[in-house]
Amino acid sequence: MGFIFPDLACSLSLDSAREDEGDGGLAASDRIGIGEEDLAALRAIARSRTEPASRVGRARMLLAYRENPSFFAVGRAVGVHHQTVQRCVERALACGPMAALDDLPRPGKEPQITAEAKAWVADLACRKAKELGYPHELWTTRLLARHAREYGPAEGHPCLAKLAQGTLCNILNEQEIKPHKVRYYLERRDPEFKRKMAEVLCVYREVKLIKETAAAKQEPSDAVAILSYDEKPGIQAIANTAPDLPPEPAVHATFARDHEYKRHGTVSLLAGIDLLTGQVHALVRDRHRSREFIEFLKILDAAYPAHTAIKLILDNHSAHISKETKAWLAEQPAGRFEFTFTPKHGSWLNLVEGFFSKLTRSVLRHIRVASKQELKDRIMAAMDEFNRHPVVHTWSYKLDQAA
Repeated sequence: MGFIFPDLACSLSLDSAREDEGDGGLAASDRIGIGEEDLAALRAIARSRTEPASRVGRARMLLAYRENPSFFAVGRAVGVHHQTVQRCVERALACGPMAALDDLPRPGKEPQITAEAKAWVADLACRKAKELGYPHELWTTRLLARHAREYGPAEGHPCLAKLAQGTLCNILNEQEIKPHKVRYYLERRDPEFKRKMAEVLCVYREVKLIKETAAAKQEPSDAVAILSYDEKPGIQAIANTAPDLPPEPAVHATFARDHEYKRHGTVSLLAGIDLLTGQVHALVRDRHRSREFIEFLKILDAAYPAHTAIKLILDNHSAHISKETKAWLAEQPAGRFEFTFTPKHGSWLNLVEGFFSKLTRSVLRHIRVASKQELKDRIMAAMDEFNRHPVVHTWSYKLDQAA
């Protein structure tokens, strides 16, 4: 492989560089000098499997020439002509060893699309297509290129009259703009977000201290129970219209399922996971109103001793603060139930979300049932399975910052 460097301003006419008749190298006064930093960089590039082949080859030439200053010997060792080695070494002497690895810019046709036109296209891409009268919400590259061709010349950019879609993509890539994509984020809308987050973290810290105390005393305490609670609504009861086909070796590796299906409605899962024991308490109903939430609280009331303080971490759903819920709580003994609410748009602070993710991936994904009742039964069977091998969920993110 040969690497040819153009004769540009950076190249020097090395009149003093004469080949020694014995070794085909430069005169001793013109031998290449490589500093320690450049030497380490050259060795890394010479070993690289991701660098361009031209850079790897030139790095190997310079390193080989450093050990044996002979164009002929290096050419034979690297597998190139000795003149290729000579040009590489002369370039290193003229511009430095690292600059010798890259091609010099070659003279070519001046770019037709001006910087002003590119700026106009970038500004256009930062606006929504619907703002300019299109039915599209966002741009497609084809639509944006067509718009630039139609309106660019009138805006003073005649070079855009024949703008190709591929050229448009290159312009957008240079500006690191992707107007056809959407990246979602969650806005903080709770002015007391930090205070409420600190309250939740304090509860998690209390869980940690209780665990440490119980481990030291080697006996669990039933003075308090702390649960992470939430609802998972809209679980679909979907039935097949044709039986699934099992995998067959050398025929098809997966289950085969007909695209058509039948809907039987949806159910809601109300679940709380005990952060001290990993025990899951669950209730599956058609809806998740105040009456269903109170029914779940009754399940907790029956599951724990009367002297146990039950603390729940939950979100701001209307059922949690409704008049019916408050009236039922008022009838309970003082200190029996205590709620800690996550901030708005802060459901990620609730540990039960991780449990729901596990449930979705392991049980609800691809599930098919013949009726809503079958779906309810299978969800509760999954809860029993989880409780046979309980997993204690632990929160650690920013826990040390909790007051």
